[in-house]
Amino acid sequence: MASGSVKQPLISRYSGPISRTNQKGTLKRSRLRRCKSALPEYNLPDTNKAASSPRSESRIQGLHPSLIKVIIVLSIYLGAGTLCFYLARHWMKGKKTNGVLDAVYFCVVTMSTVGYGDLVPDSAATKLLACAFVFTGMALIALSLSKAADYLVEKQEMLLIRALYMPKHVGMAEILKEMETNKVRYKCLMVFLLLLLIITCGTVFLAKVEKLSFVDAFYCVCSTITTLGYGDVSFSTEAGRAFAVLWILFGTISLAQFFLYVAELNTERRQKKLAKWVLGRKMTNVDLEVADLDDDGVVDVSDFIIYKLKEMGKISQEDISLVMGEFEELDIDQSGTLSATDLTLAQSQPVEEEATPP
Repeated sequence: MASGSVKQPLISRYSGPISRTNQKGTLKRSRLRRCKSALPEYNLPDTNKAASSPRSESRIQGLHPSLIKVIIVLSIYLGAGTLCFYLARHWMKGKKTNGVLDAVYFCVVTMSTVGYGDLVPDSAATKLLACAFVFTGMALIALSLSKAADYLVEKQEMLLIRALYMPKHVGMAEILKEMETNKVRYKCLMVFLLLLLIITCGTVFLAKVEKLSFVDAFYCVCSTITTLGYGDVSFSTEAGRAFAVLWILFGTISLAQFFLYVAELNTERRQKKLAKWVLGRKMTNVDLEVADLDDDGVVDVSDFIIYKLKEMGKISQEDISLVMGEFEELDIDQSGTLSATDLTLAQSQPVEEEATPP
């Protein structure tokens, strides 16, 4: 128990050597917490369970809930769009091939904001319908499809790292550590390889099926995945539009994800550079005064950690104030420490409104 005028630090100081029994117990609890907090999708499957499980199990049950949601929403969007634009096909102008295929193709070109101009609305009703579908499609790509793409990239990240480190005979623990350390870098590499594959397939397809020259085929690929869609070169055959339905979605989303990962990687590098500078800078008396959060004239380990995290930009003074406010509400006896009695008394008090997690 501390006096009422002086508050105890949030993290107790290191007061001496730890016994072996406590150290082992702490080590076990730490390992248990690490296992529970590890990424569940990268855990290795149990070979015994895999051998005993029936092979006839549905693959749909193994899909992530977000992927199932994306598939359902995309199916509803394309189904409704196909039906609407198929019924309104007589009020569309441009080069037409197959009624249903043209409707699906127009939906994909609209939602990806490519807009070649080879198929355009030709009435007030179809123009208003296209306006509604372009906003719905942009929201679908931004919210749903990008999340699904990010999830699929993370799933393939493990295979990429294992392939890179296979000749070195590295264990799974080292692979997981490497993946967690350079996660964004491997995401960039994964999406970059996928982009190269998409660009190559699109160029070859346009050259072989649409009978375009190599330069025109590559030009059409670049104007499509960047959503420029000039319209002077596009998919005009029935086979080409069937190919474009999936290829445009994969191409535009992959390029957007690549730029997103590049920006994330740049931010991560700046944060690491700032952290290195903060940790390498010498402490001064002014720094000690600022780091003394509880104004007791001494900087303990908790004060030092919080001060360094603030310098690195990991946390802000507002974050600290919010956490301290919650701590003071739980510290019923104002002792500067939390105990089971404090938590029991705090939970017994009426709560006006509980905050819901994001």
